[in-house]
Amino acid sequence: MLNTHPDAPRSAATTMGILAILLLSSTIAISRDLAEAVGALRAGACIYVLGGTLGCLYVGLIRRRLFRMFRLPTPYLVGCGLLFVVYTVCIYVAIGLAAGRQEAIEVGVINYLWPGLTLLLAVPILHAKVRAAFPLGVAMALAGAALASLRWGEYSWAALLENLRTNPWPYGLALVAAAAWALYSTLSRRWGGEAEGGAVPLFVLATGIVLAALHYAFPEPVAWTARAAAEILYMAALPTLLGYAFWDAAMRRGNVMLVAALSYFTPLLSTLISSAYLRVALGWNVWAACALVVAGAFVCQRSVVKAVGRS
Repeated sequence: MLNTHPDAPRSAATTMGILAILLLSSTIAISRDLAEAVGALRAGACIYVLGGTLGCLYVGLIRRRLFRMFRLPTPYLVGCGLLFVVYTVCIYVAIGLAAGRQEAIEVGVINYLWPGLTLLLAVPILHAKVRAAFPLGVAMALAGAALASLRWGEYSWAALLENLRTNPWPYGLALVAAAAWALYSTLSRRWGGEAEGGAVPLFVLATGIVLAALHYAFPEPVAWTARAAAEILYMAALPTLLGYAFWDAAMRRGNVMLVAALSYFTPLLSTLISSAYLRVALGWNVWAACALVVAGAFVCQRSVVKAVGRS
């Protein structure tokens, strides 16, 4: 469902958010595999142009609401659209610049700091009410993300800082991506929560056009295979189109604090999927990070006094 009626049950939108978490957890692994085959920018352009086109065709031909997207609130349409583009471009460039598959997983974990940032931003932007233990839950989850960023056999802050020093661009772009997605998640609720429908297909298509322009400016080696084509079709239809549409619906009409807290599981799910798909061994730090992430999510959820409504 690409557009959800504003009167849809809050629980349905919340369920969409949970499904989005599952779908988006496969993004890093498949994107890295595609980056090695056809290039990060080319892969991103193909995925987002295809996904955006399919989404716009669905909204226009089946739901007959294409032009309604242009009548959505301007702050949501322009501001959230820009944040969507910035997030996607940063994460795809970061994945492409990663020195190897291990580093791509680390980049993914840093990108998944956005759940903690989303909860933090929900307090000033959405006026969520929380207890004193809330910062502790956020800190625990962020510590888990940092711990997961340490490489096999390198478990110290010095090792983490050395990783950041030797190739800072992927990590820096992943951090920018995390901040952009956290802002998108909270501001889409504030600017577009009461509006009918959403503009995710437009955002996806615009992102694809930007990535295509960057691809032509920075040519990449290409080796098309049947596997790469299948991965692009999967990415376009599920994580990119449905995943983002479900997340947009959850942020605008669901239980934001619940979905954001559950999204703390995303770094763990993404890392496990990436490890299996890219065949990269995981160290004990991933399991310790899992414990911190789960505990942090529990503390955050228990610390919410007043969940964000539709205001």
